[in-house]
Amino acid sequence: MTKQHESSNFTLEKQICFSLYSASNAMGRAYRPLLKKLDLTYLQYIVMMVLWQYSTMNVKALGGKVHLDSGTLTPLLKRLESKGLIIRSRSQQDERVRIISLSDEGQTMRQQAEQVPNAMLCKTKMTIDELTKLKQGCDLLLANLNN
Repeated sequence: MTKQHESSNFTLEKQICFSLYSASNAMGRAYRPLLKKLDLTYLQYIVMMVLWQYSTMNVKALGGKVHLDSGTLTPLLKRLESKGLIIRSRSQQDERVRIISLSDEGQTMRQQAEQVPNAMLCKTKMTIDELTKLKQGCDLLLANLNN
């Protein structure tokens, strides 16, 4: 390798996209055994987290919260419904609008799921302050890229 190539910014090791991609994959692998106990995929887990916070919302609002389009969200919601965790219904004001709410079983699962964030904190081996700064940086990057 020549000096010219060593100092180039066009190397994989210097690309933020690759670091984010690799960290995201590692995060997914770290979540997998924790979510397996709940019989949830990561995307199902984030949808459930929103529903544990808000209880009921329409599909469009839910998609906005989790950054998923209805084409991705609809089969995921059908799967959660088949597991008995959510109830999908039509809005009484507008039949075109789907309302998603937690079932009793979905609400009960929250207690078990509340252990996941602490388990993940231990796996990261980072301080709360370090993780907060990392999250703020990722949130800023997302906002900038979405503009």
